[in-house]
Amino acid sequence: MSAALVGYSSSEEEQDQEEEGGSRGGGAQGAPGARRRERAAFLFLLFLLLTPLLSRSTGRPRLPAPAGLPGDPEPEEAVSDDSSRHGGRVRGFPHERGNWATHVYLPYIAQEEFLELLELLVSRARTYVPSLAAMEEFHLSLSQCVVLRYHWIEPFVRSLRERLAAFHRFFCVADQVKVYTNQNKTRTFIGLEVSAGHFQLLELVSEVDCVLEEFDLPTFYKDPSFHISLAWCVGDLSGRLEGQCLQELQDIVDGFEESALLLRIQWEQIRCKSGNKYFSFPLR
Repeated sequence: MSAALVGYSSSEEEQDQEEEGGSRGGGAQGAPGARRRERAAFLFLLFLLLTPLLSRSTGRPRLPAPAGLPGDPEPEEAVSDDSSRHGGRVRGFPHERGNWATHVYLPYIAQEEFLELLELLVSRARTYVPSLAAMEEFHLSLSQCVVLRYHWIEPFVRSLRERLAAFHRFFCVADQVKVYTNQNKTRTFIGLEVSAGHFQLLELVSEVDCVLEEFDLPTFYKDPSFHISLAWCVGDLSGRLEGQCLQELQDIVDGFEESALLLRIQWEQIRCKSGNKYFSFPLR
């Protein structure tokens, strides 16, 4: 393939040089000009014919598609479906180029005291499920994880911004330990369920649902259990974590110093994550 490219490139240089020399020397240029055009056309046709043959014979990978095409994701959006590279987690839907996993949520920035409580809870829970892993980031979901086409992202975010602009900051209390599984039972979670602040959360979900409906996407659960996930493991291990384990975890939360103040959370912004892009919507 490189030989064909070099040959084609040099023919252009030669043509430029010959035309430049002809313009300086003057005289008739009809016949030589026709020959040059025929030669250039022949070399271009040869290049088109040989390129796929050279690619197959040398075993070189094809050049990647150019980035930034309308409707295509950016290069950073490359995704692997190999669950071994993601701690054994299984995607809820197959990855397709141009489809971006999208999620709307309230981000929670953990303080040092919260991380101390998390360590106590995870250490106790691991006596029942050793494979349990602590979450590294924390949030409260306002939507399911849905699939957006790349060219939908901008209008989706714009619609969210318009609908959420009037909301003020608010508090909720998340102090009830609960065990959850995802819809297809491939993962189990320990979370802190919200016990106060449902009304404001439901109002937010209602507005997010309206945006999802505009794009014919699934809305949030009808009777949501708002919560902050603390830890997770692969598989449905809820049976091991409920009952005695769950009671021990709740006792740790109830007995933690100043837990009532620690778990009274003020929400200051809403966030939308689409693929590797983040969009923030500050609350007033």
